[in-house]
Parts: sequence; structure tokens; C-alpha cells
Amino acid sequence: MSAAPGVIDRRRFLQASALAGGGLLIGITLTGCGKPADKAGAPGAGGQPNAWLKIAGDGAITIIIDKSEMGQGVYTALPMLIADELEVALTAVKVEFAPAAKEYANTLLGTQITGGSTSVREAWTKLRTAGAQARAMLLEAAAEQWKTDVAKLKLADGSVVGPGGEKLGFGELAAAAAKKTPPKDAKPKERAAYSLIGKAQPRLDTPSKVDGTAIYGIDVRLPGLKYAALAQSPTLGGKLKAVDSAAAEKLPGVVKVVTVGSGVAVVADHYWQARVARDALKITWDEGPNAALSNAAILAGLKAATGSGQSARKDGDVAAALKGAKRQLSSGYELPLLAHATMEPMNCTADARADGCDVYVGTQIQQVAQGAVATALGLKPEQVRIHTQMLGGGFGRRLEVDFIPAAAEASKAVGAPVQVIWSREDDMTHDAYRPPAYDVATAAFDTNNALSAVHLRLTSPSVTARMFPPVVEKNVDPFAVEAAANYLYDVPNVAVDYVRHEIGINVGYWRSVSHSLNCFVVESFMDELAHVAGKDPFEFRRALLEKQPRAKRVLEEVASRAGWGKAEPGHHQGIAVMEGYGTYIAQVADVSVSAGKLKVHRITCVVDCGQMVNPKIVESQISSAMVYGLSAALYGEITLVGGKVHQTNFDNYRVVRLNDAPELDVQLIDSSEAPGGVGEPGVAPVAPAIANAIFAATGQRIRALPFAAQKGLV
Repeated sequence: MSAAPGVIDRRRFLQASALAGGGLLIGITLTGCGKPADKAGAPGAGGQPNAWLKIAGDGAITIIIDKSEMGQGVYTALPMLIADELEVALTAVKVEFAPAAKEYANTLLGTQITGGSTSVREAWTKLRTAGAQARAMLLEAAAEQWKTDVAKLKLADGSVVGPGGEKLGFGELAAAAAKKTPPKDAKPKERAAYSLIGKAQPRLDTPSKVDGTAIYGIDVRLPGLKYAALAQSPTLGGKLKAVDSAAAEKLPGVVKVVTVGSGVAVVADHYWQARVARDALKITWDEGPNAALSNAAILAGLKAATGSGQSARKDGDVAAALKGAKRQLSSGYELPLLAHATMEPMNCTADARADGCDVYVGTQIQQVAQGAVATALGLKPEQVRIHTQMLGGGFGRRLEVDFIPAAAEASKAVGAPVQVIWSREDDMTHDAYRPPAYDVATAAFDTNNALSAVHLRLTSPSVTARMFPPVVEKNVDPFAVEAAANYLYDVPNVAVDYVRHEIGINVGYWRSVSHSLNCFVVESFMDELAHVAGKDPFEFRRALLEKQPRAKRVLEEVASRAGWGKAEPGHHQGIAVMEGYGTYIAQVADVSVSAGKLKVHRITCVVDCGQMVNPKIVESQISSAMVYGLSAALYGEITLVGGKVHQTNFDNYRVVRLNDAPELDVQLIDSSEAPGGVGEPGVAPVAPAIANAIFAATGQRIRALPFAAQKGLV
């Protein structure tokens, strides 16, 4: 954790402790694999170290990183990069979480953030380089002590081994190595020399999750801790008008009723006391502008807004191709609001004092969380210390900070640490939902029956405008056109337009963001085009992917693995392919529709995510994403009545259960390409693959999700 203002911070402490203990400390600048953010205003610009590799005098190896662990395995994958370079066991490298600070900005995304499937992609080169630098410095220190040639030495099991088998432990060499300048020309291992990278390794955090010692945000316990339940406007966007707390304040255990920025917090000795007292409050709410908001009104607004938009891609002349077409096809697709539905509901613990505030929270966005608390308490950002806990599910929900300031405000009001816990119902009815969309796809075939033009018009609210306005001030929201602007197929005329239409409520980043919206449109429409052209859906796609060899390969592999065209009697198949986060992925869904009821029997998935760090984690992530996407495809929908969310728990916001779950068959392609992201791509192709299989089974085109909304289908 960072210390209070005026006290040595973590970075200086590590530097001091490394020197005092005879240790080696290497600063690393994690600038990602893409272009650096704008140096004039980007957090972390300027080349300052934002991660550290420390080898202590006792030989302990620690890396300090800024990525939150939310089930994706980052606390295993990133240590593997260092362990491989230093020739030590994976268990020898420990992880310490970085504080909130601009030096830790994820320059692929512009702020300190865990998201966008960027954790390994950003760290891939820099962490391995840091390991290579440490290796070179240790070898040089040992060579000097033994008065021998560095080329005669090697690393093994935490030691430098000499030509005669003599050994010096890393701890013994750390002080001497620390006096060396990290060599700029230190090169990470070549692929053929990897000892850990690319090989399945057990996750380091599994034992603690099994035995219950892993600490999530909701597990935090501080001396004198009080608990709070939060009352928020049942109408999205509503505000507090008046509160009568007399009855609540008389209940056992109640410490105080506090008006906070997001509503009313009831603080008590125990959570259930706070929850009961909250329900005893008599509150008058100003429902605000959303008092009449409904799904029908939202869809009508999206449809009415569909028109000219901002251009996200323009190849050739679509208008001319459409005008001269032999045949045209146009289809509209409807995508619903979705909740994140993390297993651990929103919670935050804060300890506010005169000199600052300590915040213990599972968050994906530390700097923004720090700023939100500072604003709420009238503090400077550096007076707020964020202690990141393990996240019981992120999916983009914990990129929001709406659940954080109330704990700090309540703590300040009662003079004690306070943990605010949202109930499942609070969580479901006050999310920052995945945006809805209404998209229109239009295509033309020329006189030779070849696909000559594709036009995609995407209409939805912006997920980025609220949190990062500069990103979309003059440009298309890049997180609204994913899996569309990078349209894979070789068509001479392609246009992708984005129409931003706000709906009056907050929308947010949801696992795979707009990939899940646009892949459904693109791949469902490709199936429609194949049908119009009289071609097999697989062959139709393959013929248009000659210039996309990685996409073509996953498509061919998935068709072969799934036995495309050879489904057992009564079963039908659908196919989809996508590139996202630098990863190419294809899926085939095997379904049956009996007496009008859909059953998904199997989903086959082939993934080319470039160089894998830990294939075991990759497979788990892809499988997890497929189930998450299946829940959304089958059942996912948030409905509004009078501006209030109807869904309150998993009884009416259903997710996939054991009896729903199909067989998942995941094949990973070995590749030496740069690492791609794996936490999110698996979500998106699920819905179109199933929709295309349903058409194969019934002749029914489904252009609106979820499938449960189709009469009698689910």
C-alpha cells in the first residue's frame, strides 16, 4: 500500500529496502505493444518506471504490477514471464500490487486500468526484457566474483552455476548485481528456449481460493469496521428529495443514517442490521427524466436515429455498388441492454481520516477510483490510497466507480472504517449496462453473383463518452465499432458508419464490449448472404478470407473439428468467425430444435491468440467467455418499466445452469505471432453461431436477442 502523505511511498520503500538488504531492483517502463499515448496529456508518459522487479538479499523474487486479478489468471501469467527468463520455478516469483499512480498507466488504454484483454499484451516484451536484464546483471556479478567468462555461466533454480558446478544464489549476488547498469541490449529468450512460456502451469491463486484464504473486497476486515447498506433511486437517474430516517435510527445496531452522493447510507454494527434499517427508511425520490423510459421507447429512439453517422471505415464506393447491384439484401438487428452480473456484488471498504483515506476495493481502474474518492471527500488524489483486492468477477463492471465514494463518505461521517455492500438486487438494478443497439446491414451482389458491397450502420449509445470524453469528441467511439470496422472479408466496397444515440442512462463496458454486438450482426448477416448466394455458409466465408490467413485457418480448423456438414440426425450447425484483441477465433454451434425448443448440444471453438503464455489459462478463459456469451444469447436482457429495472436476481436474470451447458470443445493453435487477448474474444461468436444453427434447423432468421424472447424457443 502507499503510505500517508509525507511518509515514504511504496516505490521509495522498495528502493530503500532493496539497497539496505543488499537487493537488486530493476525499474521497467511498461509501455505496451501499441503506439504510446499522447505524451502531452497521457498518464504514464515520459518513460518513468511503472513496474519493478526486485531480487532481495534472501533471494526472494518479487514483481510489482498494476493488473487486477479478477479470475483471468494474471497473477500466474505475468510471473511466468519473469520466471522463464530467470530459470526459476514459477512459485519462486511473487506478485505485489502497485498503488494508484499515473506511472502505472496502461498506455494501450490511456489510464491505470485492467481491461481490453491487454494484461499480457502490454507486459509481454517489457517483463521479459526486465528478466533478461536481471539475468545479465546476475551473471556479470558472478563472473566478476569467480573471475571467469560470463559465457561459461548459466542460471538454474535461483542460482548462478559456474563451469565446475559451483553455485552462487541470487541473494548472494543481488547487492553486487545492483551496482550494474541494466544493459539496454539485453534480449529475452528466443521461443525455442522457453522453459515455462507456452506450457500449461497450475494457477498460483487456486490454493488460496480453495482453502478460503484469498481475500476479495467483500472479505476485508479492519479494526472497528462498520457496515452500510445503500438506498438508491429505483428510477435510473433519479435523485433524493427527502428522507425520514426516524424509524430506521431506532433499530438495533444502527450507528448513523448518512446522506451520500449516490443516495442514503445506513451504517450499523452488522450488515443485516444495516439492510433491515435501510428498508425502514421513508424516502421520497425525484424520478427525473427517465420516469417513462421503457425498452420500447429505447428501441424506437435507436431506430429513429438511424441515419447518416460518423464513418469508421470506407473502402471503395458502396453507394455506386449498391446502385449497380443485381441483387441487394438489407437486415436490421436488435441488441438488448445487459447486466454484468458479477458473482461478487459491488462493495467497498473505506477508512477516512483527516490526513487522507484508505480504500480497500476490487477495482479495474485505480486512478479513477482514487479521483472519485478524493472529489467526494475534498482531498488531493495523492491523499487517497487504493488497496486493490481480488475481484469476484469484473467483466467491465468494476471499471465503474459508482459504488466506491459512498463508503468513504460514510466513513468520514461516523469516524470509523465502513464497508458498503450492495445486495444482489442493488447490483442488478443499478448497473452500468451493456448498451443496446439497432444495426442495419446492407449488401449488394454484382452481375456475376459476387458479393460487391457491404454497408454496416451501427446505432447505439457511446460506452466511452461518459468516462473518457476526449476519446470521442471528434472521433468515432472505438469501443462501439469493434468486430465491424475490422471487417475481415475481401469485399471491394465496404462502409461502416456509427450513429451515436444516447438513451438517458449510463451504459458501460461489458465483457468483449462492442464485439458481442457487432459480431452478431456481421456473422448473422454473412449467413444470410450465403443463403441468398446459394452457397454453403462455411465455403462462402472461406472464399472471402484468402487475404486473412489466420482467420481462414481457424475457420477451416473449426469446420474440420466440428465435422461441418456431418451433424448427427436432428442436429444442425451454425458457424461464426471473428478477430478481436489480436486474436482470431471461430466457433461452430451444434443445436437441435425439438417441439419448438432449442437445445445447444456442443460449441466447438478454435483459437489463434498468437504466442500463449499459459495454455491452461487460455483454455479456461475461452471456455468461461463462451459460457458468458451463451448466457447472454439464450436469456440476457434488462427490461425497463417506468425507468426502473425489472430484473432483480438470477431468478429473472437467468444465466446458464448445468442442465443448459453444452459440451465445450476448445482447440488452441500453436503460434509464434505476438500475444493476443483471450479474456473476451470467446464471448462474441457464440450468439451468431447459434442463430445460424437455428436457421439451419428451422428456416427462422433471428435478428433480435436473446433467443428466449422468441416465442417458445427457449
